[in-house]
Amino acid sequence: MIKPWWVWGFWLSPLTYGQRAISVNEFSATRWMELPIHFPERSLFGNNTVGYNVLHLHGLPSADYWYWIGVGTLLAYALIFNIVVTLALAYLNPRSQMSERSSESVKIGTSKKGMILPFQPLSMTFQNVNYFVDTPKEMKDIPEKKLQLLSNVSGVFSPGVLTALVGSSGAGKTTLMDVLAGRKTGGYIEGDIRISGHPKVQSTFARISGYVEQTDIHSPQITVQESLLFSSCLRLPKEVSKESRHEFVEEVMRLVELDTLRDALVGLPGSSGLSTEQRKRLTIAVELVANPSIIFMDEPTSGLDARAAAIVMRTVRNTVDTGRTVVCTIHQPSIDIFEAFDELLLLKRGGRSIYGGKLGDHSQTMIDYFQRIEGIPHIPAGYNPATWMLEITTPAAEQRIGQDFADIYRNSDQYREVEASIECLSNPLPDSQPLMFSTTYSQDSLTQFKTCLWKQNLVYWRSPAYNAVRLFFTTFCALILGSVFLNVGSKRSTTQDLLVVMGALYSACLFLGVNNSSSVQPVVAIERTVYYRERAAGTYSSFPYAAAQGLVELPYIATQTIIYGVITFFMINFERTIGKFLLYCLFMFLTFTYFTFYGMMAVGLTPNTHFAAVVSSAFYSLWNLLSGFLVPLPNIPGWWVWFYYICPVAWTLRGIISSQLGDSEDHIIGPGFEGTVKEYIETSLGYGPGMIGVSVAVLIAFCFFFFSIYAVSIKKLNFQRR
Repeated sequence: MIKPWWVWGFWLSPLTYGQRAISVNEFSATRWMELPIHFPERSLFGNNTVGYNVLHLHGLPSADYWYWIGVGTLLAYALIFNIVVTLALAYLNPRSQMSERSSESVKIGTSKKGMILPFQPLSMTFQNVNYFVDTPKEMKDIPEKKLQLLSNVSGVFSPGVLTALVGSSGAGKTTLMDVLAGRKTGGYIEGDIRISGHPKVQSTFARISGYVEQTDIHSPQITVQESLLFSSCLRLPKEVSKESRHEFVEEVMRLVELDTLRDALVGLPGSSGLSTEQRKRLTIAVELVANPSIIFMDEPTSGLDARAAAIVMRTVRNTVDTGRTVVCTIHQPSIDIFEAFDELLLLKRGGRSIYGGKLGDHSQTMIDYFQRIEGIPHIPAGYNPATWMLEITTPAAEQRIGQDFADIYRNSDQYREVEASIECLSNPLPDSQPLMFSTTYSQDSLTQFKTCLWKQNLVYWRSPAYNAVRLFFTTFCALILGSVFLNVGSKRSTTQDLLVVMGALYSACLFLGVNNSSSVQPVVAIERTVYYRERAAGTYSSFPYAAAQGLVELPYIATQTIIYGVITFFMINFERTIGKFLLYCLFMFLTFTYFTFYGMMAVGLTPNTHFAAVVSSAFYSLWNLLSGFLVPLPNIPGWWVWFYYICPVAWTLRGIISSQLGDSEDHIIGPGFEGTVKEYIETSLGYGPGMIGVSVAVLIAFCFFFFSIYAVSIKKLNFQRR
């Protein structure tokens, strides 16, 4: 039945030899050696055994040596594939890295810059903040049920002041900032946190704050300007006009010195697009266009060389000079970077504060404080104050001087100054009101959906590695399938001919469906990391985002359907009526759609694409096995029949085979059957009449079901634990 031009493919396929080996091994067994006294195959193959007749009925050899040919060929293929992988790893170059940037020095200069949109300067005070987490199971020796990561930390963050959160690794810098910013997804928080004297309410705090994460997560396929426009459209108040919004974005780009890169694609880290330092400035700008009053920055200079770090710190300093409250965690800063800060909150291991307050000119206030402690050596001339500070506050230094730096600080005048500032700023000004917003998000759900759809359209249009390749692969697969089953759609004289026609319909359903599901998963996974950041920032709610993510797929699936449907329908030569063609395309479209949404759902329910691929593969196998074609419905064991009815592929096959062959009165004959095509389909597959409309409705329901699970999963499940 294979066309002459595809015979080479048959002999080249390892599955050919695998199938022949296991078939010969099975049907040459003793239990298949009976003569077919009660079997109709006897008239076709004489008085041979049942096993022999089955093999020859399906065009398979019966000689025993084919088992060993199959085993040897499969082993040879395994060896060849391993050799090819080894050679590829040895001789193919990895993707080129971005060129190194010049290392000329850049000064952190400061300049006062205003902003076109007004904002309300706000202070933050926090007193005796404690943070606990459940003790991990690995730490069985610790009797306490809760582990304390922050212990009675107090401090003040003021407008126009750049504050550094410093400490050794594990001191709790990022933990404190996450607690204050409301980014923790677990644990137990105690203490008093106030915004300009009013108790902090997280739902309103997200509207007036920004959080610059350590990892710079952005959609790779949009430009710098588009990234900022997207953030500003959804996070600025709806009262801000479009013109003011665009002007504000331009001003922010100038502030962070990205105006010359406005049309540059963000790209993927380390391979394309912006450099690491440019990405960090973009991350800062994305938060700035929300016009926040308070900005948290988690190690903004981490992983940058001296020049890049200086550029980022200049951006940070420009941000502070607009009058905003800015707090940065910092790890072992250089002298220039450290002296760009105005105030310091120093933590030791265990989350206890050992210094808080002003740094002073050239960090002199901080230096004087520590040098007054007995046993602390003076700082060498020209030495980095930050490095000196961390060196003289180690646990070893505490043992040497016999004192706890946290206790020293709690009993110092420096601490009493901080306490006085907290006391002063913890009382709201007369006639001031706590922050109040009528809605959780700046924009309504429809605006969120339209803006997310605008962005997703850009992302998909600029993803040729996904969509252009998908359409090319669709065309290529359609031509292969059409050439393999060329003109078989009109051959219906025997049951064997009809099985080939149904095989063509079966292949048409599954050939691209699995590919759609697998290829969409990396795309959704990348966008999900961006979604986590944007959702935490209060950019939009989950359902408008999910709706945009699903809707943007439909035009590409429709294009796939037209390409695939036209090529395969006419090359296979199914019955050429407009009704059958439209039903064929409808079932193809619904099949591609539910496979795509299933791939999205698998990502939404799992922590990474590897896990999603494993879970998906298991269901592909079950769908394939119990779809009613390999094992027809009348032959499925009773305890597995329930799965047939919840298998979407089964409904695709029922609908597409019924729509193309279910009304055919052509007479066919074959082993054990003589009658019409319609009767054969009902007898062998269990497809009764009048189920085409039901199949369409069930497939639409599967599309909505898979998409709904995806939408709910990204709302309820968060695999980025903080």
